[in-house]
Amino acid sequence: MSNPMKPFLLRVVGNKLFWPILALSLLLLFNFVFKREFFDLEIKHDPEKGGFLYGTLVDIVRRSSPQMLLALGMTLVIATYGIDLSVGSVVAITGTLAAYLVAKAHYPLAAGAVTHYPFAIAVLITLLVATAAGVWNGALVAYVGVQPIVATLILIVAGRGIARLPSEGQMVWFDTVRPYVFMTNGYWLYLPFCAWIVAFVFLLTWLLTRRTAIGMMIEAVGNNETASNFCGINARRVKLFAYGYCGFTAGIAGMLAASSSMQADPAKMGQWMELDAIFAVVVGGTSLAGGRFSLVGSIIGAILLMSLTQTMYYLGVNPWVAPVPKAIVIVAVCLLQSEKFRRWVMGFFRRHAR
Repeated sequence: MSNPMKPFLLRVVGNKLFWPILALSLLLLFNFVFKREFFDLEIKHDPEKGGFLYGTLVDIVRRSSPQMLLALGMTLVIATYGIDLSVGSVVAITGTLAAYLVAKAHYPLAAGAVTHYPFAIAVLITLLVATAAGVWNGALVAYVGVQPIVATLILIVAGRGIARLPSEGQMVWFDTVRPYVFMTNGYWLYLPFCAWIVAFVFLLTWLLTRRTAIGMMIEAVGNNETASNFCGINARRVKLFAYGYCGFTAGIAGMLAASSSMQADPAKMGQWMELDAIFAVVVGGTSLAGGRFSLVGSIIGAILLMSLTQTMYYLGVNPWVAPVPKAIVIVAVCLLQSEKFRRWVMGFFRRHAR
């Protein structure tokens, strides 16, 4: 007699979102049992910030905001069967550039007077530079025919030098520039303002990819570029858009990363962030082989990685050792997402259960 729940369970287990959600749930359950203060939330009041939520969960959202933004852009690139290793360098370029424009750079006015660049203009210039960096990568991949790893490796190396140009390699402090500091350290409706920025970018990305033909074309190019060209899809333009949009999200992430510490260090900003972004996308269920992608899964993957990092801090794990358990969790989730691996595990248990 067949179990009527079996088809439903198979659909649930077969959903790529199931495994990252399960991993995040198990991690939260572990903290609920052993570190109950992990879930402590309280409303605090500040003369400048007003009322805001305070607690580890809020801190995870705030700290993971740059990674979530990077993951959104990286998702589109990976879906085209590409990869962008330069987003960490773009974070360094944009974080330093925005900080320099609002805190250090001046332009002449009447009678030789000088003033800082307005924050809105600094943001616009920064995002244009970030998008241009992404378009550069996309042009090398789509029009020149350079392999994605090699094309983005060029900018990952050169980007560190470019990031040093505005400030001549020096750190830039902007703790008095309130709009920039507010991006990550400010609150709106009791939540960190950076969470609202991520929500807006997520909504924009979702509308572009799920309410227009762009998402379908990205998946078509990632599945089979030759076939998509025969169907009338301009694969080169699709790739150019994906890499350009990845640069755009990296630009916002760079500004948030600098805003968090109220300083910009071109030598250290964005280090290893490209790997966290790739991990978040893969853990979230998007295949490195291209094709179908999940924006929600990438967000969950970024939150999972930051929650794991925060948990290890709570447990007193040495920061130098912390990447090891993170890598173990990533490998475990990726293996569980593999249907071939799950079949092997089920066959193993069947053979030993006889």
